Amino acid sequence: MQKADGMNYAPVSQGVRHVVCSGDTFPIGVIGLDHGHIYAMCNGLLEAGAKLVSVYDPDPEKVKAFQKQYPQVNVAVSEKEILENKEIRLIASAIRPDLRCSLGIRVMEHGKDYFADKPGMLSMEEIDAARKTCKRTGMKYMIYFGERVHVEGAVFAQQLIEQGEIGQVLQMTILAPHRLNKKTRPDWFFQKDKMGGIITDIGSHQIEQFLTYTGQEDAEVLYSAVANYANPDYPEFEDFGAGMLKASNGATCYFRLDWFTPDGLGAWGDGRVFLIGTKGTIEIRKYLNVGESSDGDNVYLVNSTGEYKFQVTGKVGFIFFGDFILDCINRTECVMTQEHVFRAMELAITAQNMAVKMS
Repeated sequence: MQKADGMNYAPVSQGVRHVVCSGDTFPIGVIGLDHGHIYAMCNGLLEAGAKLVSVYDPDPEKVKAFQKQYPQVNVAVSEKEILENKEIRLIASAIRPDLRCSLGIRVMEHGKDYFADKPGMLSMEEIDAARKTCKRTGMKYMIYFGERVHVEGAVFAQQLIEQGEIGQVLQMTILAPHRLNKKTRPDWFFQKDKMGGIITDIGSHQIEQFLTYTGQEDAEVLYSAVANYANPDYPEFEDFGAGMLKASNGATCYFRLDWFTPDGLGAWGDGRVFLIGTKGTIEIRKYLNVGESSDGDNVYLVNSTGEYKFQVTGKVGFIFFGDFILDCINRTECVMTQEHVFRAMELAITAQNMAVKMS
């Protein structure tokens, strides 16, 4: 599993797996291969017991690469073929961001649940349309917030919080650097109307984590900022972003985003999360331990009983995917509520829209 390129980072379970179904219980289809996260999304679903049935993308080279990774998949000749396949229960997509919501609406109107890469939508109007379609059809619109749900260290930290190890979460600081790999990115990646901006894109991860770790469903954006410090050849692109939020219970969060991961780092980003609680603190070093180890999933806990370090790769598993499948089967909202998904994106888009431009 390579960690150098975030666009094609596709985790696979190293130990514990949470399998919830098998055989033909949960057939899925894929439409849209524009972002490499689709491989991560499919890995998670398949490891939990889903069956990959069919894929469609208008680019034959993308389809060929996908078939190489998943040789069992059938290639559809059109989007319509997958939408009208009555066997398929869920459609996953990493189509270009500005096309994700309209596809999701078509998916739900065909009686299927939808699983989109982040950002799941780019405007308040799209969120409103998705919310109305969910309500009308009863189908789900899930978003892949991989920087929490596909990181065992982040999953384990959530378990520690739920067990009361640090008390009530009061403040979070999230550092989310990313490697640009500029020459490998498609043109649309640098176009704001197609990508949404840095906070809408990778900021949505951090805002969703804040809501989850604080146990809150709502927050307000206190401040946000964006900049293009080093990419004048792409004037619409933002290579830096930051923001501060306040949850409905008073907890706060500062997040920092950038596309400046040095080439010498052994992962696409040194993602870190710091949590302060009423009874202790947690630090998550997600993808490696700089200068010490290439192993990720490092969690540091300090509370009234002492100081602890946990390295949890292969010991926790990616619980989200199985729980999401069960929610689709049972029509429940155990893994996260639909409103949680929409509110995370609303806050990200709000922060993006109100951001001060620093360069």
